[in-house]
Order: sequence, then C-alpha cells, then structure tokens
Amino acid sequence: MTINETQDELIEDFALFDDWESKYEYIIDMGKQLAPLPEEFKTEENIIKGCQSRVWLHAETDGENVNFEADSDAIIVKGLVSMLVKVLSGHTAEQIAQADLYFMERIGLHQHLAQTRSNGLASMVKQMKTYGLAYQSLNS
Repeated sequence: MTINETQDELIEDFALFDDWESKYEYIIDMGKQLAPLPEEFKTEENIIKGCQSRVWLHAETDGENVNFEADSDAIIVKGLVSMLVKVLSGHTAEQIAQADLYFMERIGLHQHLAQTRSNGLASMVKQMKTYGLAYQSLNS
C-alpha cells in the first residue's frame, strides 16, 4: 500500500466517528496496538526533541525500505506516533522524505490538538522525514 493509500484509509476511518471524543478514543486504541519498542531503543538519542511527552523513534533500513518503531509515555501521543509509523514505515527513504502528509489536516488533528501536542506532532514528522533524507543520501 502506498503512503497516500494509507493516509486515505486513515481519513476514511476517522470519518466514521461523529465527535472528537470518539476520535481521541480511536487514537488511543491505535497507540495500544503499536508494538512495544524494545528497551534498547529507549535511549536519549532516540528521543524526539520538541515533544512535551517522551517519544522514542527508532529507524532501520533493510537497504530498500525504512522501518520505524516508536513509543511514548503519553497515551494520546503514542496513538499519534502510531499513525505516523503506519503511514511511513515500509517505504523507501525517498518516498518518506518527499511525502505530503495531508491526513493530519484532513482528519482535523491540528484544530483539535493542544498547541504543545501539535508542535510535538510536527517534531515527529520532521524527525521521520530527516531519517528519510539521511537514508536517501546513504543510498545515493
């Protein structure tokens, strides 16, 4: 599935909910489904700067695709990072670096998240795209 197909699927999933309370519950459920990040990756260098909560992000490449693992100590934030992992993981570094992540705006995250969470979400996106750029330069 492409990045855009996954984004479109998330947009459709969120359209099923009538109110933001239900959407928050769905985000929390997504975080609960995120595979636990192995303890060896919960290091200072894997913490995303700019997040109020602690968010760890680990990236590896299999030579072709970049795979992300993440975790957070906050339940909503864990759900947010799980959406980004779902959308971006398993794609090439170039696809990740160039991805237009429109799903966040379409499902209304920016309007319904506190400013600090919105800033943290932007930091998560920036870090994932930075990994994409880094792995892209390694492959060139």
